[in-house]
Amino acid sequence: MLGLPYNLSWRKVRYMCAKTQTLSSGLEDYLEEIYIAHLNETPLKGAELARKLNISRASVSEALSKLVSKDLIKYNSYEAISLTRKGLEDAQRVYAKHHILKDFFEEVLEISADEASENACKIEHIISQNVLDRMINFTDFYKKNRETIEKLKKENS
Repeated sequence: MLGLPYNLSWRKVRYMCAKTQTLSSGLEDYLEEIYIAHLNETPLKGAELARKLNISRASVSEALSKLVSKDLIKYNSYEAISLTRKGLEDAQRVYAKHHILKDFFEEVLEISADEASENACKIEHIISQNVLDRMINFTDFYKKNRETIEKLKKENS
């Protein structure tokens, strides 16, 4: 998974994540995958999205139709999927939550990248803003004080 896009500050991430969620967890997963393709400047069509998510093309078509109706993407079966302005904002929010959780699991809990990403994907849809804010604060604290924390761990073991 990529890091936070260069133009996003933690303050902006907190604001974006605090916005009311209006998407199901499934639609958030689609939006996040579309956003990753957008970040990588990789054209993404429905069939490729189905392969990436290991989901039937019919299910992907249905989900893409819902995202179109919510004005989050532009899509037809012959062109690459593109995000609308609103879609980009929602996708950044979902992506940021995933990254915050993954960072916490890897840096603080020292969980492998694969396990951290898998758990972040599950939790990002249900976590409250209060818990997310506390994780951001603790991860920042931990990174700034890593040496002291590691020293205390050694002394107490």
